[in-house]
Amino acid sequence: MTLTIALAKGRLLDGAEALFSSAGISFPPRDTRRLIVEAGAMRFLFVKDMDVPVYVEYGVADAGICGSDVLLEARSDVLVPLDLGFGKCRMVLAAPPGSGFGGAWPAALRVGTKYPNIAREFFESRGHAAEIVKLQGSVEIAPGLGLADCIVDMVETGRTLRENGLEVVEEIVQTSARLVVNRASDHIKRAAVAALLQSLTPRPRAE
Repeated sequence: MTLTIALAKGRLLDGAEALFSSAGISFPPRDTRRLIVEAGAMRFLFVKDMDVPVYVEYGVADAGICGSDVLLEARSDVLVPLDLGFGKCRMVLAAPPGSGFGGAWPAALRVGTKYPNIAREFFESRGHAAEIVKLQGSVEIAPGLGLADCIVDMVETGRTLRENGLEVVEEIVQTSARLVVNRASDHIKRAAVAALLQSLTPRPRAE
């Protein structure tokens, strides 16, 4: 039975390819611009990271791989059976040095982010109101240009933050790649989904 898998075209794609290859599952060639590719017994959809859980929730894809940051933001109604153990990052609050976040936070904040739901919840959990400015990219330049006082964004090494005059104020959550599954597919294609889960479950490293 064919399974349709949605994959993000960004930073998780290398890890997804390595995971499928190590499991002996055919992976589509990377030298194509096609967004729907058949490979072995599977069909792969290459979409934007934020769209992976949407395709899975609505049953266009049976399963997909996306970051847990995307799941927290999208709040899609999908099953999340596996933490795949790669693509680890941190979501942080970052601001220019000396901006006052070390002590009492400023009374009014404007926050630049690709993750408005996560940012809003973070500030509300601390009883602090904030104006959220949703951005699609280059979030790090927002404070320097006066668009925002701070940002909520994903970081790996923190180098991009430093090069744009920002520092981490607080870590919000650690994230990693997750396998997500459509609820109906988990029932209708139970055997195929179970085989996929078994193949992709991270194995402990031998000592």
